[in-house]
Amino acid sequence: MTAPTPSPYTSPSRPPGARAGGTLRALARRLELRSYGLVPEHFSAAEGCRAALAVALPLALAVALEEKILSWAVFAAFWTCLCDPSGPDRLHRRTLGAFALCGTLVTFVGALLAHALPGLPVLTGPALVFAIVLVSPFLAREGLFATLLGVVAVVAVGFPQAPALALVQALAFLAGATWAWLLINGIWRRDARKPLERAHLSVLLRLQDMAGELANLGGQTHRDAQWHSEHGQHRRAVRLAIERLRGLLNQFSPHDDIARQQRALEAGEQLFAALIALDQAFIDGRETAGERQRTARACRTALRAWQVAYRRASAGRVNEAQAVLDWTARRLGRHRAASTSALLRGCLRAFEQALALPLTAPVTQEAPPGNPSSRSVPLRRALRLTAALLVVYLVARGFDLGYPYWAALAVIVVLQGGSRVTWTRALERIAGTALGGAAAMGVVYLNGGDALSLSLLATLLAAIAIALRAVNYTLFVLFLTMLFVIVTEMLQPGSGIAWARILDNIVGSLAALLAVLALWPDLGVPLEERLRVGIAANRAYLGAVEDGEDAAEIETRRRAAGLASVEAELARHELGNLVRRARLSEDLGQAQLELRTIAGQAAMARLIQLGGEGPDD
Repeated sequence: MTAPTPSPYTSPSRPPGARAGGTLRALARRLELRSYGLVPEHFSAAEGCRAALAVALPLALAVALEEKILSWAVFAAFWTCLCDPSGPDRLHRRTLGAFALCGTLVTFVGALLAHALPGLPVLTGPALVFAIVLVSPFLAREGLFATLLGVVAVVAVGFPQAPALALVQALAFLAGATWAWLLINGIWRRDARKPLERAHLSVLLRLQDMAGELANLGGQTHRDAQWHSEHGQHRRAVRLAIERLRGLLNQFSPHDDIARQQRALEAGEQLFAALIALDQAFIDGRETAGERQRTARACRTALRAWQVAYRRASAGRVNEAQAVLDWTARRLGRHRAASTSALLRGCLRAFEQALALPLTAPVTQEAPPGNPSSRSVPLRRALRLTAALLVVYLVARGFDLGYPYWAALAVIVVLQGGSRVTWTRALERIAGTALGGAAAMGVVYLNGGDALSLSLLATLLAAIAIALRAVNYTLFVLFLTMLFVIVTEMLQPGSGIAWARILDNIVGSLAALLAVLALWPDLGVPLEERLRVGIAANRAYLGAVEDGEDAAEIETRRRAAGLASVEAELARHELGNLVRRARLSEDLGQAQLELRTIAGQAAMARLIQLGGEGPDD
């Protein structure tokens, strides 16, 4: 009797990442429905440590020399790390170099204008930000570039200086930004593909969550058989994770070495399509409960094996990775041969096909489509920002706010788009600032003014803030607030700094929200319209499957249907639809259920076709 082939897949029953992050991902699925991001897989300790080193050197010099003006070097180093985009090395060099030079110029001009026009920050701050928002798209395509330059402008206006000191202040900024540029692009270079690896892990873990919930369901009725407030949460979470990965890939050119990551995106789409069909089979009660559960368990195991294989391939252990995939394919094949259902055979076969090609196989990557509006003049945002800043400066003057540039800063970072983004950003910034300000007050009170311990804490806070910047905005703001309050307390001490930070951020966040509602009011597309578009997109997907369209057309329709479904679900919690909720029909929930049902039916029809094909087709 021949012994079974030993498995190269040595992962525990639940990978450590799945155990540790499962609860956080469950929370993330609930937050994402309301447009609040929480992506624990995007935590980057390396980026945090790099930022800590970037901040530590200028901070040590500022404390040792007792030169307040060197605080500009500290903030410049941190802002430069924050401005660092995800993408190829040339993008890092160009974006951060432009930020260092433009930030230096803005620091000098802002301080000089504020000195030349004393008492008129209500004019100089908004004017500078208006010019920055108009010009920035021609210098860098990343939106964060313009946002951080606007932050530099309003802070510079808050520190008026005569020409000589304005030049020194600008040179301090240049020194801090240049040091951070050298650190990121030369001394401690980042792996440009690391964000892609984290984004792929995010997709994979969410697929595992989806398969795992089905595997654990057994013969119980699927929760999504009836409409509920979190309906389709796994499908939504996977689609959003896939789109995050796609967006990162579009930062690279066809000539960059990202074939493995592009391959992972294609596999993720295929695996997702199969799980949608399996999910709908559970909802509709198709096939026997036992066979559905066995199929879900096989899919879950295959996803865990794919995670192991991908990590080994990333570490250069390609032969080991391929062995894991081969073992997984054989296991899926045995399950498929034992299945009596065309639908479930199709699901298993789709998994086999998604994992069949070698991880090192070349992938034809199309150039990312051009975005004609990416360099268009964002006049509307510039005018909104200008109006909101005028309000903030007038409120600061009327109520004698101690640090008005903090309120202006909040306006710039909160007012990022329409009402959906501004609404969620405002709430997250207020919450993060309140928590961070309270924590900073406690730290400063207990510390007793020890400069060394505060410096070490500030360095640690810089590391944590940057490490968390892509994980969750509220957490990022919490640690950012602590950092800026402590550094300000050390280098530019004053009374009530933490309270001022909290109050100013509340004022700025509310002003940003007011600007969105008052100027070109944007309350989002009504939910009814989102639902109509979503149902039409899902029916087009089903029609493409039933009509036997080619695979590329079906995939295009499927993605469009998924995005339309996500938009319809998110729209339910947009500010405009929250206002309209009193007038919303009770039938809208059933319409959202219909969106998911049609998509599931299309996915099942596709897999039934696949499961009915011969073994050599």
